[in-house]
Amino acid sequence: MKILVVGLGALGTVFSCFLQKNGHNVSAVDTQEMVQKVQNKVVKVCGIWGKHSAQLKNIVSSPNELKNDFDLVILTVKSFHTEKALENLKGILKDKTRIILAQNGFGNYEKAQAYVKKENIIVSRIIFGAETINPGYSKVTVIADDVLIGSPENLIPLKELGNIANIINMSGIPCRASNEIMKFVWEKIIYNSALNSLGAILEVNYGKLAEMEDTQKIMNKIIEEIFNVLEAMGEKISWPNSEAYLEDFYSKLVPVTANHHASMLQDIQLGRHTEIDALNGAICSLGKKYNISTPVNWIITKLVKAKEKLVQK
Repeated sequence: MKILVVGLGALGTVFSCFLQKNGHNVSAVDTQEMVQKVQNKVVKVCGIWGKHSAQLKNIVSSPNELKNDFDLVILTVKSFHTEKALENLKGILKDKTRIILAQNGFGNYEKAQAYVKKENIIVSRIIFGAETINPGYSKVTVIADDVLIGSPENLIPLKELGNIANIINMSGIPCRASNEIMKFVWEKIIYNSALNSLGAILEVNYGKLAEMEDTQKIMNKIIEEIFNVLEAMGEKISWPNSEAYLEDFYSKLVPVTANHHASMLQDIQLGRHTEIDALNGAICSLGKKYNISTPVNWIITKLVKAKEKLVQK
């Protein structure tokens, strides 16, 4: 399969390395600086899935440098780069090119529809953690569940989605298809909104946040507000209410990722923008739309934005 990975951050590096190593024809797009730093087009992965390396077909700074008729595009850029990345891809996306949005937060599917037919958009829920060691070199630190992929409006046959999931799974990244993908995306948004932003502000791992009474109370309110928004939207997930979710959050969900540090913290430490607007910020926007009060998510959003400005280079 001809695959294009857009963004060679921690996640993009993992996908490109594993898929190329499994015999697929993988190219990548990133900044000119990244192109220069990834020597000989070799990407590497270490961590809980072992040590791996692969030489990609191409690494370029502009999709216009590529002539391949790609079967699959995996978009791993930050949510605030979604529109720019898709605009740049216009020249190489074909009628049957499927694109996986391998991103955090809410709103990426909606943004993508301005550039890609809904029938070609695959949304993912990714809940393994990876950290960048060096350009083109990632460490997989934790995994809580398989990668899930699906079509939010079930416009792509589940059999085809299953075939794509099998390709990813066979490469060494656990993956399966779902016809309820947005349910799982929302469950990750809840998880990330509680842990990612607060972990970035306090600079501690997820386990430490769950240990302290003060941070527990903050996370409880973040989650309660999100459930109120979901109820107003008519969105259903695996838990009927915030009380049921919180029971599993502390007993099952956090323990398997207790040692993980938030990707948002990594962004702040590197002086980069975070995805706060696609997480807690999105909850605030949706709360305003549906007339639901979200004061704790609002404060968290403002604190992360303030911290961004304090460290930006």
